Amino acid sequence: MVTRLSSLKPGQTGIIKEFNSTELLLKLMEMGCVPGELIIVEQVAPLGDPISVTVADYRLSLRLDEADQIMVELNN
Repeated sequence: MVTRLSSLKPGQTGIIKEFNSTELLLKLMEMGCVPGELIIVEQVAPLGDPISVTVADYRLSLRLDEADQIMVELNN
């Protein structure tokens, strides 16, 4: 099942499939968010924005609008 990264809950993992925004594409790829990479949602801020993820052995904070542009295939 492919869904937006922004819809995952803490502890859920997925494989990055594609990006919905060409504007954010380079920025996200520079941060290690590349198709085929495993991504883990670590924490979600109390109001839902930002979220903390682990990707390519790095911990990143993403704004919800950025996470909304990352399509992932759920692992669990």
